Amino acid sequence: MTVTNYQESSNKLYWVKQNLLATGFPNVEEALRDPDGLIAIGGDLSEKRLLDAYPRGIFPWFNEGQPILWWSPDPRCILELSELKISRSLAKTLSKGRLKVTFNTAFIDVLEGCAAARSGVSDTWITNDIKLAYLNLFKLGYAHSVECWHDEKLVGGLYGIAMGKVFFGESMFSRESDASKVCLVHLVHNLEGMNFRIIDCQVHSGHLQTLGAKPVQRALFTKILDNYCSHEKIDRWQPNI
Repeated sequence: MTVTNYQESSNKLYWVKQNLLATGFPNVEEALRDPDGLIAIGGDLSEKRLLDAYPRGIFPWFNEGQPILWWSPDPRCILELSELKISRSLAKTLSKGRLKVTFNTAFIDVLEGCAAARSGVSDTWITNDIKLAYLNLFKLGYAHSVECWHDEKLVGGLYGIAMGKVFFGESMFSRESDASKVCLVHLVHNLEGMNFRIIDCQVHSGHLQTLGAKPVQRALFTKILDNYCSHEKIDRWQPNI
């Protein structure tokens, strides 16, 4: 079965390796090698489905016009909080204190900022369906945003899912130099104060590597999730800065 001949059926999933129709996700070791990590097609973006996917190391990623595609790549990219790298230029930006950081005050605006067109990229995986699904998780206390402000204008942000002691990063954006990185630094500091273990960065990139993220084998990543990921929510953040 391929994505092109997929036909949706009653919000159920196709397991791509065995070509079976199923109600839940298979073991992540059943994911394809090419394309790397594709494990299932279809289903829905309901609260139940998403909260079942993340603790298994599975996340949705697809473009407008495609069916919902579910992924668990190997290796996985993670940021251990103690390994965050702050460059000299970023340290200067932080020390100036001209950027204000808040949490969960402009979730929809952050979603829109992450979904906006970027240089060299004409489409976005943050579709209207994705926005609605993660807004629902925000209302339920699982999704969170970090916002960066300059002169009362939103200049950067990021959002993700927090479950247990794992933060699953979804996307970030900047309208001003270092704005999303400033959000990340404040996020890490907050998560450290709540004894979180890692930030899941999903897929490795050179940009993430400069911030301290690294690839790990999927088997190790799933062990981390087994130990530290649960349906526990974050009750509070530190005061906005």
